[in-house]
Amino acid sequence: MPQHYSPMDFRLVTRQLGLLLVVLSACMCLVTLVELVSWSTSQAAEQMAVRALLTSAGIGAVVGLGMWMSGRQMGERFMGRREAMLLVTLSWFLGGVLSGLPYFLWHLFGGTADAMHPFANPIDCFYESISGLTTTGATVLTHIEQLPKAILLWREMTHWLGGLGIVVLFVAVLPSLGVGGKRLFNTEAPGPEGEGVRPRIRETARMLWLIYLGLTVAQTLLLWLCGQTLFDAICNTFGTLATGGFANYDASIGHYDSWAVDLVITVFMVIAGVNFAVYYLLVKRRFREAWRDTQMRVFVIFLLVATGIIALTLWGHEITTTTGDTRTVGLFGALRYAGFQVASVNSDCGFATADYDLWGFIPKALLMVGMFFGGCVGSTSGGLKIMRVIIIWKALWYELEKTFRPTVVRTVRIGDQVVDSEQLRSALMYAVVMVMTLVAGTVVVKLFEGHATDFVSAGTANLAAFCNCGPGLGLVGPVNNYEYLADGSKLTLALMMVLGRLEIFAVAALLLPGFWRAD
Repeated sequence: MPQHYSPMDFRLVTRQLGLLLVVLSACMCLVTLVELVSWSTSQAAEQMAVRALLTSAGIGAVVGLGMWMSGRQMGERFMGRREAMLLVTLSWFLGGVLSGLPYFLWHLFGGTADAMHPFANPIDCFYESISGLTTTGATVLTHIEQLPKAILLWREMTHWLGGLGIVVLFVAVLPSLGVGGKRLFNTEAPGPEGEGVRPRIRETARMLWLIYLGLTVAQTLLLWLCGQTLFDAICNTFGTLATGGFANYDASIGHYDSWAVDLVITVFMVIAGVNFAVYYLLVKRRFREAWRDTQMRVFVIFLLVATGIIALTLWGHEITTTTGDTRTVGLFGALRYAGFQVASVNSDCGFATADYDLWGFIPKALLMVGMFFGGCVGSTSGGLKIMRVIIIWKALWYELEKTFRPTVVRTVRIGDQVVDSEQLRSALMYAVVMVMTLVAGTVVVKLFEGHATDFVSAGTANLAAFCNCGPGLGLVGPVNNYEYLADGSKLTLALMMVLGRLEIFAVAALLLPGFWRAD
C-alpha cells in the first residue's frame, strides 16, 4: 500500500525560523555589550561596527518575532521528518543572510563607496557568514587584524554557534518540539550512529552544550596563560572548538609563533574532532565505554601516523611559516609543525602555522586524505567521517576475502555493534555521492574561473568547502584566501559548505517534487 504523508506544516517551520533569528539577534547584542564593556569604541570603525551589529540585531528581532508570532495560535504541534529537514536547511541559509548583514551595514555606515572595502560586495558578506556558521573558516578577507574588534568577535561567534549546531540548542531548550526534537537533532548531526546510545535527546543535547561550554572556558584560560590577550584567547577558542579556522590575523595561528599556543590549540583541535558522545560517557562515569570507542582510537592513530611520517620528511629541512619567515627545523620543530597541521586539517579546523603547500607530495597527499576523512561522527568537524571510513574499509576487506574464501560469511562489526545492511549501504552511498558532488563542484568553479584558476586550486577549494576545512592548495592554500574568486564561484562554494555541513541528503531531498506533496 502506498504511504501517505500529511501536508507540510509551513507555519511550524516559520515559527522556529523566527526563533533562530531572535537567537542570532540576541548574540549580536551580546557581542556589542562585550565590545562596549571591554574594549574602546572611540575609533570610528569600532563605532560603525557596533552600530551595524545593533541595527542588524533590531532587524533580525523584528522579523524573527513576526515569524514566531505568526504561528502562536497553532496549538501543540509535533515536527515531522520533512519539517525538520526543511527547517535545518533553511536555518543555515537564512542564518547566513542575517549573520552577514552586520558586515554589509558596517560598509554602508562607513559612508564610503570604496570598492576595496572588505565587505563592499554583498556576496562576500554572505560567503563569510556561511563560512562562519558552517565552521568552514574560508575567508575573503585580507589585513584581518585591521578589522574592528566587534566584527572580529562576531565572526568567531558565528563559528561557536555553528560548531555544535544552533538547531541542537533548540532541541536542548525548547520542549515545544516534542518528539520532533529527535528528528531535528539527527538531521543536524547526521551520520551513522556511533557507539553509545542517546538515551533522552533533550537531556543529551543539553549535556553536550554544557560540555561545549566547559571546554570553551578551559581553552580560553589556557591560551590566556600562554600569553595571548583575553580577546585573542576567546576568538581562537571559538575557532578551535568549532573546528572553524577563522583567525584574527592574516598569518593565522602562526602570528603568535609560540610552541605553547600551538600545543594548546593542537590538543583542543583533536578534542573537537572526537565524538562528543565520548565526553558524555565520561561525564556519566562510563569510562570503559568511552575507551572502547573505535572511531576515536582510529582517529587518534591516523593523526599520530600522519604526524610521524610528515615530521620525518620535514626534519632537517627548511620550512616557511605563515608569516613568511623561513627556518630549518629539528626533530622538535618538525613534530610541532607537522602535528599542528595534521590536527588542523584532519579535524577540518583550518588553522595554519606553516605553508604546507610548499611541502612535498607525500605530506600534501596525507593532509588532503586527512581532510577528506575528517573527524569522528558526533564531532564538530566535517569530511566523510571516520566511522564511515571504518565501515567501508571493513566491507571492502570482507569482499576481498570472499574472492578466495567464498563460503565464509562475516558480518561487519564496529566494536561490539553489528553494522546492518542499511548502514553499510548508507555509508557506501554517501561516499559515492560525496565524490560526485566534489567533481561537479570543481567543474562549476573551473567554468566560472576559466584560466584564472587551475584544477588543483578549484578541486581543493571544493574539498575544503565541502569538508568545512577552509584552506586548500595552490591559490587557496594556507597563506592565501578566496577573495580573488568570481561571485559565481563563491556562491557555489557557499552551497558546498552547507551540503557538507548537512551531509548532502537533507538538502538534496528538498529538490524532489515528492518532498512537497502530501501523498
